[in-house]
Amino acid sequence: IARLILADGGRGENMILFDTKGSLHAGRKDIEADPRHYRKWELCLATNHKRVESEAEALKGADVLIALSTPGPDTVKREWVRSMAPKAIVFACANPVPEIWPYAAKEEGAFIVATGRGDFPNQVNNSVCFPGILKGALAVRARKITDGMAIRCAHSLAEFARKRGIGPDNIVATMEETEVFAQEAADVAMQAVAEGVARVQATWQEVYDKALADIAASRNATKKLMELGFIAEPPMEMLQSALDEAVAAVR
Repeated sequence: IARLILADGGRGENMILFDTKGSLHAGRKDIEADPRHYRKWELCLATNHKRVESEAEALKGADVLIALSTPGPDTVKREWVRSMAPKAIVFACANPVPEIWPYAAKEEGAFIVATGRGDFPNQVNNSVCFPGILKGALAVRARKITDGMAIRCAHSLAEFARKRGIGPDNIVATMEETEVFAQEAADVAMQAVAEGVARVQATWQEVYDKALADIAASRNATKKLMELGFIAEPPMEMLQSALDEAVAAVR
C-alpha cells in the first residue's frame, strides 16, 4: 500500500511506517542488512526522514492512519486518534476485529472511519478491487498486473464513488454496486493496453459490457442453484456478493 501511494504521487516525507520492530527509517540497519527485505528498505529510505520512533508521536497532527496490524480493539489507542488533525481519516483494516472500533474512533474525533468488514460503513478491502483488476487483466490477456493497473483501479473506484455521491459513512462502493466492477475492469484493461502489456486489443465499452454481462450471468446462475437446492443460501448477503463477484472475475 505504501509503495503504491508513493508511485501515485504521495510524498514520502509525510509518511511514517511501522513494522513489528518499530518505525521504518534509514537507520534500520537490520532491514538494510537483509536482502530479502529490499522493498522494505526502499520504504525506509523514502519515508520518515525525521526518524519518528513511536506510533503516538507519529499520529500527532496526522491526517490519515492506515492500520493493517494486529486485530484490536485496542491496537490503535483512543488517545492516538484524539491527537490527530481535525477531520482525520482512520482506516482500521484488521479482521475480524479492527484495531479500534469505528464508534471509538469517531468519539475521539475521527471524521471518516473505514474497516475491512462489510457490516460497518466504508468497507475498504481487496473485495472491492480484485474482481475488477482480474476481469480487466483477463479481458485483454494482460501479460502481468502492473502497479499502474492497480493504481488505475483505485482511481476508478474513487471516480465511481464521486459520481454517485459520497459522505463520511459512504466513501466507497459496496459489493452490491456491481457496476463498479465493470467500470474497474474496463479502466484496468485500458491501462494494460496503454502500458503495452495487453495481448488483445479491446475498447473500453467492449470490456465494460462483457464484464457487466458476466456478472449478471454469474449472479443468475448462483440464484438458480440456490432455488433448486444444489447450494445452500449463505448466512449473509455479503457472502453471496463476494462469491458472485469472484466467479464473475475469473469467467
